[in-house]
Amino acid sequence: MNSHSLDAELAAETATVRRLHRLLATELGVVAERSAVAAGTRAGGELSARWERDVAVHRWSERASQLRAARARLCFGRLDSRGAAPLYIGRTGLADADGETALVDWRAPAAQPFYCATLATPLGTTRRRHLVLAGTAPDERVVDLHDDVFDASAEDAPDAAADPALLAALAAPRGTAMRDIVSTIQAEQDAVIRLPLAGTVVIEGGPGTGKTAVALHRVAYLLYTHRDQLARRGVLVVGPSGPFLDYVGGVLPSLGESAVVFTTPGRLRHGIDATATDAPDVARVKGDLAMCAVLRRTVAAEQTLPDERIPLPLDAVTVEVDRTIAEQAREAARGSGRLHNAARMVFADVLLTQLVERGVEALTGGILADPDGPDLDAAVAGDEYARDPAESAAAIARDLGYDLRDELVDHPGFRQVLDRLWPLRTPERLLARLLESPDRLAALDPGLTVLHRADGAAWTVSDAPLLDELAELLGPLPTRPDRAAQRTRYAAEVLSLLDSHDRNVAGEDADELRATDFVTAGMLAERFEEELSGTVAERAGADREWTYGHLVVDEAQELSAMDWHVLMRRCPTRSITAVGDLAQRSAPAGSRDWADVLGPAVGDRWNHRTLTVNYRTPAEFMQAAAAVLPAQQRHRVPRSVRHADGPPVRLSWRPGDRAAQVRHALENELAAAGGAGTAAVITLDPAELDVEGVAVHTPGSAKGLEFDVVLVVDPGAIAEGCAADLYVAMTRATRRLVLLG
Repeated sequence: MNSHSLDAELAAETATVRRLHRLLATELGVVAERSAVAAGTRAGGELSARWERDVAVHRWSERASQLRAARARLCFGRLDSRGAAPLYIGRTGLADADGETALVDWRAPAAQPFYCATLATPLGTTRRRHLVLAGTAPDERVVDLHDDVFDASAEDAPDAAADPALLAALAAPRGTAMRDIVSTIQAEQDAVIRLPLAGTVVIEGGPGTGKTAVALHRVAYLLYTHRDQLARRGVLVVGPSGPFLDYVGGVLPSLGESAVVFTTPGRLRHGIDATATDAPDVARVKGDLAMCAVLRRTVAAEQTLPDERIPLPLDAVTVEVDRTIAEQAREAARGSGRLHNAARMVFADVLLTQLVERGVEALTGGILADPDGPDLDAAVAGDEYARDPAESAAAIARDLGYDLRDELVDHPGFRQVLDRLWPLRTPERLLARLLESPDRLAALDPGLTVLHRADGAAWTVSDAPLLDELAELLGPLPTRPDRAAQRTRYAAEVLSLLDSHDRNVAGEDADELRATDFVTAGMLAERFEEELSGTVAERAGADREWTYGHLVVDEAQELSAMDWHVLMRRCPTRSITAVGDLAQRSAPAGSRDWADVLGPAVGDRWNHRTLTVNYRTPAEFMQAAAAVLPAQQRHRVPRSVRHADGPPVRLSWRPGDRAAQVRHALENELAAAGGAGTAAVITLDPAELDVEGVAVHTPGSAKGLEFDVVLVVDPGAIAEGCAADLYVAMTRATRRLVLLG
């Protein structure tokens, strides 16, 4: 293509892009108006009216967010085919005034050839055009383009690997936040992104293969293709650390998707944000599924029996709590099927009933046991009782029982008995008491004494799933009865609305009950809200018992069996995307084999996909990093498509200020990299190096991140502790890598 014809093509494509921006602005105006109208509608006091109004507001607000997010780099590609108008591919779908498609959403089936077509398999496409944009919306312009012509006879059929958009993205300096890759998704990545929603898939890939980006774009794809299903339940994304979530947190909003909750393994217990780690032997014990049985025994140990009789003096009689009636009450409570805190009511009721019976028997001199005995004195019986001795005895016993029950309920000694024999417990208090007591640990299992620590509440990442499991065993603390009644009424009303809506859409018989009706009603009853407010992500993030439509786990090889156990509760459908690399595993209780951690929950019903191309790490750095791995793991190393100016730079410490030496080395390397971009120091002890303005990470906190320049401090010490940690540290750099030791 000569320069004159290129200029004409650029001008024509620029005109198309700006027309698309005008269409987007028009739709955004319409959507904003409809959202304002819906929000201003008076809904009255009926729940159905409020619900319909809030659904409308949410729908239009969501579309407005998607359109605003799509304005930057709105259109990035075009597909040509014989006998049809060109299809433009972009960040959202748009239609022109007569309803014809003007822009195809990158997630739509029609856009798939843009990512997957090849000369051998063109998928009905004759040409794929990549558009390079400059400027800001709505005045973006096309400054360059690249065509892949899928015609073997064409003179300009290029090498498909020479994708300028991809090459430019790989060469660009890194920022402090991950960018989306909608314009540069590669075929093997696209195949994973478009996998069906149902089922569990493990995406394994070495450093730089785009595992995280693929997982996040898969979330956007699933929300697009299954919006009705997932928008109500949301998606949970689990990342390895807070800095990682900060780094990737903007990708999905940039794609217009908000029904997503981000968390880390250290936040699996609501209200806890643990970042400290345990010693390897402690982490291994806490991460084993055997801890489930340990925690069950811990809860059971709170349900005690008295060693001696406990007297409760009342106005007319003294009753005693002994081992026999306490054991009967305990068995009844345990047999009720309720969780510990809720079962306390059963324990209290049975204990109360037996104490009342004993008190009544003592006061009536055994008349209940002998209803045919002598008449009671009329002065005692009173005129209101029947003349028949048996009826009189029963009536008096009943009224005495009422009086004794009321007195016992308010008796401080009875409440003290409950607190002693069946105390209410929070997960935090119970686990802290356990970890602080070597005797309690030894009583459960002598091998558990390794878990002892002086401050039981000094939470670590490994404690978070234990706390969540205890929450599942204990249940919440009791709530007010009126609140529970409100929940039930709310659940019934909303269930009716949702059920009617779903069945109208599906064409089902509205009178036919489904098994899920009862499950949904119970879930809704637990999620009572006096007003419908907040996004799905906000409501899900505030509710420990929320179940998600899809689960994404990044750096999945680091999760323990207990982590997986807790997460599976969050996603009962087992619709899961797990991404990781077993060669990078450093967690003592992490996964050595995917089947071991997934087997207990899904058996062999999971798929495994592999990403093989490293787009981030230059081949020279990758070769040096691979050498630190055990020989049997080197087959997992991906193939790099980029090269650096040379191998990693190796420096030695000099006498003097080490922080100053680190700063000097970083300044030199950033200058060599062109002066722009990001830099990081990776060291075993960040507290020893205070380098102002530079991110300082451990190998663990650097997982999933990337920087233009990386300086690894004391690589020998890192490798001695864990070879995988050094492998991770050496594969974070995109342009310059320094090993200082």
